[in-house]
Amino acid sequence: MAKPLPSISDAEWQVMEVIWAHAEPITANEIVARLESSTAWKDKTIKTMLNRLVKKGALGYEAEGKRYLYKPKVARDECVRVQSRSFLSRVFQGATGAALIHFVEEHDLTPAELEQLRRVLATRRKER
Repeated sequence: MAKPLPSISDAEWQVMEVIWAHAEPITANEIVARLESSTAWKDKTIKTMLNRLVKKGALGYEAEGKRYLYKPKVARDECVRVQSRSFLSRVFQGATGAALIHFVEEHDLTPAELEQLRRVLATRRKER
């Protein structure tokens, strides 16, 4: 049986996005540098979140001298899937169609996005 994915807060998600975007293990200082410009967080705050993510099992690390190299232990697409299900359950009581209709009506989609949506819906229709 697969181990359940850890619950990742919104702030921790921002930290994970930096790590997921980096193809190789990344140092704490590199993570801090990337987040300090887009957040008001101090380096100690970011390092606390890194420690939390390690304890939750979302991150792994290896020591290289005095620095730590962090790498994800969970895939972004799997975390997105879990978060999507949670959001769908909380906000739309699990009604996928209602959520999809809401987003299509409330948000401007590009012609390319609309075409992609048409293709996905056509494929799903054929599968049924």
